[in-house]
Amino acid sequence: MSITAHPGAISPSGHYESPEELRARLVQFLDEHVTAEGLTAHDEGETYDVELFRALAKAGFLQLESTIGGPKARHRSQTVVLEELGARATSMGVSFVVQYMGVELLHAFGNRDQQERFLAPLFAGDVKMSFALSEPAGGTDVARAMTTKAVEQPDGAFLINGAKKWIGGASDADYLIVLARTSDIRRSSIDGITMFIVPRDTQGITTTPIDTMGIRALEQCDIEFRDVRVPAALVLGQVDKGFRQVLGTLNGERLNGAAVALGIARGALDYAVDYVKERHAFGRAIGAFQSLQHKLVDSSVKVEGARLLLEKAAITSDEHSGADETLSAMAKLAAADAATTATDVGMRAMGGWGFLRQLPMQRYFRDARLYTFAPLTDDMIRNYIGEQHLGLPRSY
Repeated sequence: MSITAHPGAISPSGHYESPEELRARLVQFLDEHVTAEGLTAHDEGETYDVELFRALAKAGFLQLESTIGGPKARHRSQTVVLEELGARATSMGVSFVVQYMGVELLHAFGNRDQQERFLAPLFAGDVKMSFALSEPAGGTDVARAMTTKAVEQPDGAFLINGAKKWIGGASDADYLIVLARTSDIRRSSIDGITMFIVPRDTQGITTTPIDTMGIRALEQCDIEFRDVRVPAALVLGQVDKGFRQVLGTLNGERLNGAAVALGIARGALDYAVDYVKERHAFGRAIGAFQSLQHKLVDSSVKVEGARLLLEKAAITSDEHSGADETLSAMAKLAAADAATTATDVGMRAMGGWGFLRQLPMQRYFRDARLYTFAPLTDDMIRNYIGEQHLGLPRSY
């Protein structure tokens, strides 16, 4: 049955949800499935909460409105989910940014066989994917710097050799979406790159964990590909057009990154406000001190400003195909600033207690730093806004 687009998500019972209903259902779900002790245990142990991932997916928070052969998920719905995850289970929120990208790529470019094999079980939470783009020598300019190559064989299969870096969840993913160069650079570096769906257990793939300071409950990995054979049936989209296809998802990735950053900011601010109401010094709650109040107020203004930008950007993207993508860039920049500001103020407000690893403020502080450079550095976001929104000359 074909399902038309609707302003809300589809609940497990089959009815459409408004963003408010979706948020309320997710908050209740997280209250039932997430504990402070569990979050600390996964962060300290650097372990992924597989059970939470499966439960979230089975409750419909991964699929949302998306259906095979039907509509894709709405940006507004994804950002609601990611904000709430960012405020609570931040590493899971970052993982869901990756899963949502996989959903969008498979929905947009996968053929029916690929969607049934890889997208349907992802919707159900039976598998998890990972997105392999960044390389040791290339981040922002990865298309030009890409050395991972896929060479077509006489039988139509491809042989992949190369290395990827900073790939979230690659070790325990069931499959990878890998970008590799299939043709030499001619006029544009973004051409000649192809997307492949690569089962993680394919011979020749080696993953090595990277020890990071933040998002510790989602392992970051180095990946090495040595003569990894991928059949032609697992080319995702068009040969040599893979990078251009990925560019079409960047608006959603910016929105989703902004949503997690906003969640971190909100979570840290809420925790800090609760703390200063209870902590006493000089005979009164420290929240009564004007200097501290002003810092918390400034954080709150940034959080609400980022929220309004994100909502406007997400709704505009849902309602207008080809909408002005500078709104999503602004939202990401504002949310990253809100997150770093709120977590810094929170750490200062809590003093020595902020250093305590059993409390979440130091985790918020560490995790927030991811969104100063992911999915694109703040300065590159500013370059993009300057050129596209203000009409200034390209600065890079």
